[in-house]
Amino acid sequence: MRIVPRRSRVAGPAAVVALLGLLLLLLAPGAASAAGGLDAASSALKQGRVYVDPAMTGQFSQAQADALTARIKAADKPIFVAVVPATDQYPAKTVIKDLRTTTGVTGVYAVWRGTEFAVGSDNAALSRQSAQNYAQAAFDAHKTDVNAALNSFVDNAAPQVHGHAPGAAGSSGISTAAIVVPLVLLALAGSGVFLLFRRAAKRKAEQKAAELRQLRTVVDEDITAFGEELDRLDFSPSAADVDDLQRADYTHALDAYENAKRTMDAAKEPADVKAVTEALEDGRFALAALAARREGRPLPDRRPPCFFDPRHGPSTQDADWAPDGGAARTVPVCAADAQRLATGLDPAIRTVQTDQGPQPYWNAGPAYGPWAGGYFGGYGSGLLPGLLVGTMLGSVFSGGDAWAASGPGGYEGGQDSSFEGGDFSGGDFNAQDFSGGFSGGDFGGGGDFGGGGDFGGGDF
Repeated sequence: MRIVPRRSRVAGPAAVVALLGLLLLLLAPGAASAAGGLDAASSALKQGRVYVDPAMTGQFSQAQADALTARIKAADKPIFVAVVPATDQYPAKTVIKDLRTTTGVTGVYAVWRGTEFAVGSDNAALSRQSAQNYAQAAFDAHKTDVNAALNSFVDNAAPQVHGHAPGAAGSSGISTAAIVVPLVLLALAGSGVFLLFRRAAKRKAEQKAAELRQLRTVVDEDITAFGEELDRLDFSPSAADVDDLQRADYTHALDAYENAKRTMDAAKEPADVKAVTEALEDGRFALAALAARREGRPLPDRRPPCFFDPRHGPSTQDADWAPDGGAARTVPVCAADAQRLATGLDPAIRTVQTDQGPQPYWNAGPAYGPWAGGYFGGYGSGLLPGLLVGTMLGSVFSGGDAWAASGPGGYEGGQDSSFEGGDFSGGDFNAQDFSGGFSGGDFGGGGDFGGGGDFGGGDF
């Protein structure tokens, strides 16, 4: 697991919030953490600590909790863990949603309740399916060892969690200030929240700008490749043997090329890339139709582009293929890649540059969601999730094809674009991210297992 040093949170908005937290501790009544309950749990989570209800220290000691807290802090990820008894103090149906609401920080929430284990997660931090799968694997391996199960879950999930751990004081004590402290503390809380949101917005804008720069290189290569296809085309619209349908196909391809260039030049965020690759996909089909007319062949069916590299043009057939270590699936392929697969060769896969070196586009991160969505999103809501299952990009589409009908601003693949992991959102989160249950109960915590389930690991 890659250890990311914690960023300093001393200056600026964190100082305001830290001051608020200190004043709250001084002015509020004595804490009742020894008695346990949701308030004590959320208070511990706000401070960046793993919470252990006093009734559960026999199964998970405070020393083990402190060690797990240090592990999570070293990873600098917004992961929150509570170990609680199966009592009415922690309602099985709502405990994770309650903790998420009262803690108020976007992240991954793991609860060991009695002898059961379940998780909930904001999509901005970790896809729900990934969180469930990691929890299932940890529980299956350590059903009776709380410490081992929780450490296994954190070790496996942390590298995939987006965002950073919130400051130890947290920003979630602000709503309490409105009730228990003077108006001056409300002013401090308001200024702290404003500064935190402004910093989060700046960080989000910087992230989008970096992703757009990354995408621009790849999309410019796509546009250049299509322009070279047009340059190589031996076609004169004014030739005597050219009919109006051929001229229309050629004009359509030229218009798509110009549209792609113009749209990419005007792109302001990663979501804008979807329209560019849509235009390129449309232009390549126009060239395929033109080639068929010139050669006297039947017009091709409108099919998705080649899965391995959309620059290969429209696919001609489907073929079975499995990524390294992944399950087999049926993908649309061009004639050349179909021949390679049939003879036991590797297909010509589109790779892009990443921090880890060249990678297939489906393992290059969620920034490529708009790029893939433009090429494949117009062919049904189930196509992309099926093609990308088990890949890094697949988690973007795990809730369905977010690109089939999405507009600008949707590039996060169905995630809440207002927050990322570790941001303070209060109660503003999608409750559907926390549906599911402990086995044997109607628990709303996001893990439809806990006492044993029937699915395996991986994001699928």
